[in-house]
Amino acid sequence: EVYQKLAYRDSTEGLIAVVKSKDFSLKNIQFSNKHPLILVVESIEKPGNIGALLRTADAAKLDAVFIANPKGDLYNTNIIRSSVGCLFTNQVAIGSSKEIIDFLREKSIDIFSATLQNSNEYYKEDYKKAAAIVVGTEATGLTEIWKEKAGQVSWCSALRELLS
Repeated sequence: EVYQKLAYRDSTEGLIAVVKSKDFSLKNIQFSNKHPLILVVESIEKPGNIGALLRTADAAKLDAVFIANPKGDLYNTNIIRSSVGCLFTNQVAIGSSKEIIDFLREKSIDIFSATLQNSNEYYKEDYKKAAAIVVGTEATGLTEIWKEKAGQVSWCSALRELLS
């Protein structure tokens, strides 16, 4: 009875584990690539979307995913399931927008903010240097801090193609 209350689904493997939580601090991020490519997602609320972004970042072999101003628990079962476990195998960090911007600047990583305003086609930009691609929510997009701090021309056209 206890297991059935803990289980998320009716069809499970019958296993429960107690594990130490992963530390998602920016201080733990280490890049083996001299010019890392990072996905930054701001204030994404839907767990399934976060999992899909983690899975896509893994498929694209991005160096890290940063979640700015998280709206939920990264151990949400929908995130774990939709990421197909990529939450545990990729470098993931959380922090405020300011903390992440400070980290990116400290590491000399260019910021490309995906916005509708002043957009430019992604293939016209140079991502050979260290770069962070920043995306916001479907409903509201990015907050002003990311629009202001983007060091590069903002773009959004064909972003789906880049991340799919």
